[in-house]
Amino acid sequence: MLPVEMRPVAVLPFACAVGLAVAVVPVAPPGGAATPPSLARQSFVAAAVRRVGPAVVTIDTEKTVAGALPRGLLEDPLLRQFFGRPEGGTPPQRTRRGVGSGFIIGADGLVLTNAHVVEGTTKVTVGLEDGRRVPGTVVGLDRYTDLAVVRLAGKGTWPVAPLGNSDTLQVGEWAIAMGNPYGLDRTVTMGIISSLNRNASKLGLVNRRLELIQTDAAINPGNSGGPLLNADGEVIGVNTLVRSGPGAGLGFAIPINRAKDIARELIATGKASHPAIGVDVAAVRSGDGSGLSQGARLVTVATGSPAARAGLRPGDVVLAAGGRPVTGPSQFIAVVERGGVGRPLVLTINRAGQVQQVEVVPAEMGSR
Repeated sequence: MLPVEMRPVAVLPFACAVGLAVAVVPVAPPGGAATPPSLARQSFVAAAVRRVGPAVVTIDTEKTVAGALPRGLLEDPLLRQFFGRPEGGTPPQRTRRGVGSGFIIGADGLVLTNAHVVEGTTKVTVGLEDGRRVPGTVVGLDRYTDLAVVRLAGKGTWPVAPLGNSDTLQVGEWAIAMGNPYGLDRTVTMGIISSLNRNASKLGLVNRRLELIQTDAAINPGNSGGPLLNADGEVIGVNTLVRSGPGAGLGFAIPINRAKDIARELIATGKASHPAIGVDVAAVRSGDGSGLSQGARLVTVATGSPAARAGLRPGDVVLAAGGRPVTGPSQFIAVVERGGVGRPLVLTINRAGQVQQVEVVPAEMGSR
C-alpha cells in the first residue's frame, strides 16, 4: 500500500486551546493516486470470518431434568394430585433448553463442540449459516477434555472449517473467536493469544486433561464449542468457558491439535482413553528441598493406584519418563497420556538425592 500524506484541512484559531480534533483528509503522494476507501476498509478479520463462517454452527439442545414444584403446589394436596408429585411418586420433569456453538470438521457432517454443551441431551438441533436446521446425534463425548462430536442427519456437501496447527502458536498472535454468546448468533470477537499451556487444574477444573490457550478475545456463555481462529482463518482452538465473574476478560480454548486426537477416538469408538497412574504433580521450585531445577514432583500418590503399586511416594521427583527428560508436570502428563493404558512405563526418579528407576503400568483414568 502506498503511503498517504495526512494534511489538516483547516485549523481554527482556538482549536488547540479547547482541544478540538483536527480533521484530516488523505492526499495523494507525488506521482501516485490515493488509496481507494474500499481497500482501506478491508480487514484480515473479515477475511478469516468469511473463510470459516459457513462451517460454524449453533447447537440448540434439550434436556429432561427433574423440576422443582412451586411452593403452592406442594402445600395444596388437591393441586399436587393434578399437577405435582403424589407422595412416594417420582419427581416431576421438565425440559431445559440450552445453546452452544460448534464447527464442522468433516465433509460427512461431523461437528466438533464441547462435551458440556451436549452431555445428557435428549434432542440436538444444529443451525447452519445458510439457515438450515438439521437434527444431530451425539457420536461420543469426553468429560476429561470437554470435547464432543455430533453427526448431522442426512447426506450432502457440508462446509468444513480449515484446521491449523496449535503447536506453532506464539504469545501475542492474533486470536479471533466465533460463536453464539448469550444466544446472539454469528458473533465475532478479536484479541491476542495471551498465554499458552494454561493448566486446567489451576483454573479450578479438577480431573481435566487440558493445557489451554489463553486469550483476551471475549468468550462468553454460548461461545462454548465454537472456533478460535488465527489471522489466516484457520481453527487453532475450541472455545471453552471455564471461568466467569471476577477475572472476566480472559477466555480459554482447547488447542486444536489436542482436539483432533480426541475427536479421532470419539469417532472410532465413541469414547476417549486416558491413561493415569494416580498421582498429583507439581513443578520443581527452588526452596522445596529437592535441589533440582526441573522435573515433576509427586505431591500425592493415591492408595491402591498404579503409582502406589509401583512403590512411588510423595516427594519423588520424576526426571524422565519413557526415556524422555521431564521438564515439568504438563510434559510428564503428556508422556503418560501417550503411553497408553496397560503399557509399562519406566520412570527415572530422584528420591532424597538418590536416582533410581521405577516401572509403572498406567490404568484407565478413574479406575484403580
